[in-house]
Amino acid sequence: MSKLTISSLGELVQYEGSEMGVSEYHTITQEQINKFADATLDHQWIHLDQERAKTESPFGTTIAHGYLTVSLLPYLWSQITSIENLKMQVNYEIESLRFNQAVTVNSEVRLRAKLLSVKDLRGIAKARLEVTLDIKDSKKPAFTGIITFLYHFNS
Repeated sequence: MSKLTISSLGELVQYEGSEMGVSEYHTITQEQINKFADATLDHQWIHLDQERAKTESPFGTTIAHGYLTVSLLPYLWSQITSIENLKMQVNYEIESLRFNQAVTVNSEVRLRAKLLSVKDLRGIAKARLEVTLDIKDSKKPAFTGIITFLYHFNS
């Protein structure tokens, strides 16, 4: 499926109830995990200490922070759709989110998204998306949930 280009609230509404697509895979590196730990002050050993994780972690290696994987949503969503003609995009809401499986270092993840609904809030599009973060070669996704973006389109 090719990347969708959407330039207005009217165009976005046309995709309501549709599978929007799947992003490319993104590799979660130890460097990315380390930087996220520094940015969030979350320095748990299960994310950072590779030697200890080999022996003490049930995963046998370090794992990405759950919130690191969530923080990839806008980046991966932008690989599925190009929302153009915008004044601003706002990450508005996470209605539900379930972490189903840990993402080990060097795993590849990708986003699958379905547009559940679009509401017109006086010219601002409120888009609710059902999202799944797949892990390559895994039957269980990293997470599933419903997120909402607000799109302030130019007139």
